[in-house]
Amino acid sequence: MKMKIAYLTLFAGLALVSTPARADKLVIKGSDTLGAKLVPQLAEQFKAQKPGTTFDIAAEGSTTGIAAIIDGTAEIGMSSRRAKSAEVAAGAAKGVNMKPTIVAYDGLGVIVNSANPIKGLTKKQVEQIFTGDVTDWSAVGGAGGKISIYTRNTSSGTYSDWKELAMKKRDYAPSSQKMAGHEQIAAEVGKNPNGVGYVGLAYMKAAGIKVVAIDGQMPSQSAVINKTWPYARPTFYYTNGEPHGLAKEFVDFTIGSTGQKIVDRVGFVPIKAVK
Repeated sequence: MKMKIAYLTLFAGLALVSTPARADKLVIKGSDTLGAKLVPQLAEQFKAQKPGTTFDIAAEGSTTGIAAIIDGTAEIGMSSRRAKSAEVAAGAAKGVNMKPTIVAYDGLGVIVNSANPIKGLTKKQVEQIFTGDVTDWSAVGGAGGKISIYTRNTSSGTYSDWKELAMKKRDYAPSSQKMAGHEQIAAEVGKNPNGVGYVGLAYMKAAGIKVVAIDGQMPSQSAVINKTWPYARPTFYYTNGEPHGLAKEFVDFTIGSTGQKIVDRVGFVPIKAVK
């Protein structure tokens, strides 16, 4: 009997030694603005400092990130817009306290195909183009050609931010084509000589496009910092109340010195730079 017990004890000990430790996993969902470039780079650096951490990052639009916090399927929801009152109420009905943390600032800019002779537009012309009041490039000083508009999809915070910032809350032109992300908008504009769209600061160096001056000014980190760029906005992490555990560690890392250096390097504006 003693031999049998000793054998079982030894077997159990070997099983414990051979079983790998469970990795810490953080689920992050939401904004493409943050999730396509910035958050993956933050995650890589975080993993380098805390080996064994894994991330599940889904960048499908701010609305999906806020919904994921409400239904409890993510620890962090990325968003390029503030939660709507209806979303806050829906969360409260489920006992969820929608807590925003600003993690970076961004500036949106108008892009056209690199072959387009247009160099600049006015804010009024931008509104006219995206609402469909103007449908041909010749009406805004360009060569003739029907304007092809590329926007984010309706689950995107950028989709609603652009309506707020550039279109006086008016509807998009019925002919506008909805894209899944900033990179997709840039790719389509880069292929279409008559294309126009908008992207964030981190996405303005894509092949085949050029950024258009607005009222004589170009989008830049400094223009956002100095509050002279009309299409600037904060970006957020949403959590259910104060974050805790691994989510808190990652939020603190993002807004800390190392994370904010990555924010700057990727092309966003660090939070302390905007006052």
